Amino acid sequence: MPAFVFPTSKDLARHAAQIVARLIRERSDLGQTTVLGLPTGSTPVGTYRELIRLHREEGLDFSNVIVFCLDEFYGLSNDDPQLHSRWLHEHFFDHVNLRPENIHCLDSQVAPSDVELHCRRYDEAIQNAGGFDLVLLGIGRNGHIGFNEPYSMRKSRTRLCTLDPITRQSCASDFFGEPNVPLQALTVGLATILSARHILLLALGEHKASIIRETLEGPITDRVPASYLQEHPDARALLDMPAAGQLTGVAMPWLVEKVEWTEGLIKRAVLWLCEQTGKALLKLDDEDFRQHDLHQLLRHHGPAQRIAHRVFRWMQDTIEYHPAGRTPKRCLCMSPHPDDDVISMGGTLIRLVEDGHDVHIAYMTSGNIAVFDHDALRVADLVTEYNRMFSIDQQKSLEVQEQVHTGLANKRPGQPDHETILKIKALIRWSEARAGAMHVGCKVENLHFLDLPFYRTGTIAKKPLGEEDLQILRELFERVQPDQIYVAGDLADPHGTHRVCAEAVFTVLKEMQQEGRPVPEVLLYRGAWQEYALHEIEIAVPLSPSDIELKRQAIFMHESQKDEALFPGSDPREFWQRAEDRNRGTADKYNQIGLPEFFAMEAFTRWDGREI
Repeated sequence: MPAFVFPTSKDLARHAAQIVARLIRERSDLGQTTVLGLPTGSTPVGTYRELIRLHREEGLDFSNVIVFCLDEFYGLSNDDPQLHSRWLHEHFFDHVNLRPENIHCLDSQVAPSDVELHCRRYDEAIQNAGGFDLVLLGIGRNGHIGFNEPYSMRKSRTRLCTLDPITRQSCASDFFGEPNVPLQALTVGLATILSARHILLLALGEHKASIIRETLEGPITDRVPASYLQEHPDARALLDMPAAGQLTGVAMPWLVEKVEWTEGLIKRAVLWLCEQTGKALLKLDDEDFRQHDLHQLLRHHGPAQRIAHRVFRWMQDTIEYHPAGRTPKRCLCMSPHPDDDVISMGGTLIRLVEDGHDVHIAYMTSGNIAVFDHDALRVADLVTEYNRMFSIDQQKSLEVQEQVHTGLANKRPGQPDHETILKIKALIRWSEARAGAMHVGCKVENLHFLDLPFYRTGTIAKKPLGEEDLQILRELFERVQPDQIYVAGDLADPHGTHRVCAEAVFTVLKEMQQEGRPVPEVLLYRGAWQEYALHEIEIAVPLSPSDIELKRQAIFMHESQKDEALFPGSDPREFWQRAEDRNRGTADKYNQIGLPEFFAMEAFTRWDGREI
């Protein structure tokens, strides 16, 4: 199955949209309809936006296009925001000239007794339309396509299925908790999908890298339903670089072809060799290189001792106790959520303050959707009681309290909060962020709460990045005038908050470059989920036990995220545990390759000026 790797998600989206557009135009020129099978989710959003642009700016005509939604949660009501048919209307159908009669979606409310008939008629409608000309697919972490979960039958058709625990876990954030995710879903079957004349499998982000490797390079197995795509005569995988990161040709290109040995590739290969052999850098010998298919590297750059010494020096040069230098500078940490600063680079913030730098933190979003309802109730009741005790505007306080109690009592799982509740939840995150930043030594006057508009939806789905968001950042950079900026480079979710925030920062910085204005040094850090691979790290800041203890206390200031977070992801550890394990793990990796043994380390890379 051929795979095409793109440098950015935008490049991938443009390419996918052009394939769809070309097919629509070719069939339209022949007087024929185009039948598409379409998914939902964060992965195809960029492709849909590009198709909308092609319709508006280049006249792409959808009047002869027939679309079928590939899956739907079973049991949701028509006003639930998680409904796939609703999502497709909001993100695509309502913005192009599709005919209403050409839009087909599975019915989440079909009676149990009618499910089998409904599914059979849905399959018949696809066949009566001529079958799929093209199917767009995303892929789940367990290899599902549509809602064809692991161990789905190759010959399956449209049906009701039980969702895999990994799928429900992945959907948990959309429903404000895994218990709220439906147990069942309707899905177009594997046989129906594989009967399509063309298939595009889209994957974005590091969290898809492992399953993409299994899908494209592993055996065909019902344990990974997407692996059946290997049998299709015209299926292609379109991947961004992070999603392709574990494919042999990307991760270990020297194993499949002759390569040009750049410094970066030498570093990656030799560190990989350390991992394969379990040896430190300076213990590698010529035979290690030969036994692991690195003859070419040994022949052109050897002997082994010389190559290992080069990589040893490169890695030693990444260790930096003073990441902003010793001359006082103005440093700005861009924190997508109110706790990313201390979780991701709390130790570095401590070091920057100790080194005498003017440290600023910009909290880019309110983070209000990640607060439990009971915390909002507690704060509303506390403020009301406080006002009663001191006779402060009791009537208004009681009105707010009533709004909170009524709003939460009437809210169904997964439904957005009332505006009053969102404000209280934002206030909780604001107070925690202040406390955490002050604990690592930052000044209150250097904390900037931006509340970027793209985040203000009250739901997981966010608005596209807009001019208002960018203007807020322009004004911040003009006001602070930073010499150094730290940006969250945890970009696993292609349309998640971290990625959108990074895109916003990079857009403004590129504007500054084009205007000929000086651009600050930009360092990228990782969030709670991922760490940079050893060969990617450009700066590693050593942390002492006391640094880690202070960082932990700062994380503890975020009480609404302590013990149990509303969106914990697939990792059962608390955020402070993830952070400490990651920091100590990075230090262990340095020690394993023969570098000095540190207690913990925070890792960074430098922004190379590219889009994401």
